[in-house]
Amino acid sequence: MKLMNVKGTTDFLPLEELKRRKVVDTLTDTFEKFGYLPLDTSILCYYDLLASKYAGGSEILKEVYTLTDQGKRKLGLRYDLTVPFSKVISMNAGKNITLPLKRYEVGKVFRDGPVKLGRAREFYQCDVDVCGIEGSYIEAEMLSMTQMAYEKLGIDVEIQINNRKLLEGFITESQIEDSLKSEVILSIDKLLKIGEDGVKKELEEYNIEEDKLDKLFSFFKCSISDLDNLNIDNQMFKEGRDEIKELFTYINNLNLDKCVFSPSLARGLEIYTGTVWEVFDRQRRVSSAIGGGGRYDKIITNFIDDGNKYPAVGISFGIVPICELITTSEKAPYDLLIIPMNTRVESLKLSNELRRLGINVIIEMTGRKLKKVLDSADKNNIPYVIVLGEDEVSSKKIQIKDMKNRTQSLVDIDNIEEIYNIIKK
Repeated sequence: MKLMNVKGTTDFLPLEELKRRKVVDTLTDTFEKFGYLPLDTSILCYYDLLASKYAGGSEILKEVYTLTDQGKRKLGLRYDLTVPFSKVISMNAGKNITLPLKRYEVGKVFRDGPVKLGRAREFYQCDVDVCGIEGSYIEAEMLSMTQMAYEKLGIDVEIQINNRKLLEGFITESQIEDSLKSEVILSIDKLLKIGEDGVKKELEEYNIEEDKLDKLFSFFKCSISDLDNLNIDNQMFKEGRDEIKELFTYINNLNLDKCVFSPSLARGLEIYTGTVWEVFDRQRRVSSAIGGGGRYDKIITNFIDDGNKYPAVGISFGIVPICELITTSEKAPYDLLIIPMNTRVESLKLSNELRRLGINVIIEMTGRKLKKVLDSADKNNIPYVIVLGEDEVSSKKIQIKDMKNRTQSLVDIDNIEEIYNIIKK
């Protein structure tokens, strides 16, 4: 048998996994500061849930991993975290949870689609969502959280913001048929990749007149202050204009200087009903978005279908591209290496006492020669080493080697606090 990964999957080696966990810990710490609570949903779902017309749509069903359990029930692996979130709201609203609910979830999702750069079949999603709050007030707080999260990660970003109602209003004003709105939005969503000429060429197959497309693209040059001067009278535009203006009033008062108005931003998924945004690395070391989200007021409302409204807004953080942008390499989290020299029991005892104080200790257990062990400690950036031999045990004195400064400290083996202070200074 040839050992290899399933196509589209990756093993994360220890230092890579440490970096990923550091990113996740930084994000989740930020989420909790804004009142979001963790949620963990099942990877296994009934296929009917995943195939719901209020879920991912017919296209995503081509990528669902399906299986059958011993009871002959048709199941599938979740392809995102939004459908399971909708399920949780439906099963628990008014019972085990009260709305509004602010939740975050980090977990693996699975899509049996084409594999290419930036697209895997097994990957992590990191979603933050609120269900039960309408309007731009919560959106402003979520954008504030987004900016703070990327600042903590040390990534200089630009958060591009638009409103789907505004965009649809532009399309209507350009006299493009309503039946083509979805196709036009999907093409506009590729504007960053293929440019204006590429989008227009793609839309030629729908026989949209060139002057209509020219008019549509002219709207993409406007600023927030220009919106009041546009002579557009359709209702969708008016709603989008009012919503985006209100949101930017909050943004300006909060000094969210990473946020910019981008009237061509489409964020292609049809679930979005209002504000949308995408996050880009300002240096464009990664060309695609490293985060994005928006308001989706209909998906949970239609999913539950009990006569109540379930407005929702959320954002996804791109764990994989974020990790690519973190340039610092992680080190193994060892504070101390203890090398036993015929002192296995004593080494275990000393290690456990130090661990109880919060020191991360690793014991050399291979029996290698001392020089090789010390060279390995240097290579793995272990800051301190104790060689614990029979002489040290009998004299109750040990040398703590500072591997960086090449110095040594002599201490009593029973003086655990002094050992702690030297290592954690």
